[in-house]
Amino acid sequence: MAAIHVKKGDRVKVIAGDDKGVIGEVIAVNAETGRVTVQGVNIIHKHVGDKYDPRTGQQTKGGMVATEAPIHASNVQIVVRKGGKDVPTRIASKRKAATKTLPDGTKVKTTRGVRVAVATGEEI
Repeated sequence: MAAIHVKKGDRVKVIAGDDKGVIGEVIAVNAETGRVTVQGVNIIHKHVGDKYDPRTGQQTKGGMVATEAPIHASNVQIVVRKGGKDVPTRIASKRKAATKTLPDGTKVKTTRGVRVAVATGEEI
């Protein structure tokens, strides 16, 4: 299982496939299959039947439901804002100073890893 370069909530640009050039937010990540679901990308239509919930007595109407299907993580690239424009970028990692509080209440100075946009140098 390889690590995926995007996380839930990241803004990404699709760089390959039918929706090439579309920018959206990652709404789900599946590291086992290496796929991500991006809002507004790879829309499929499912036929869904009527459903009845016996606990509440509610009945939901079925029909054709549009939803996003996952795409491979290699087909997306992180996007950051630079000068009011969306700029695709690579990701670097950097160590940043942090303070942790231990269970006994003492504070310890340490470092933590953060993701940094190569194009802007800012933390993602």
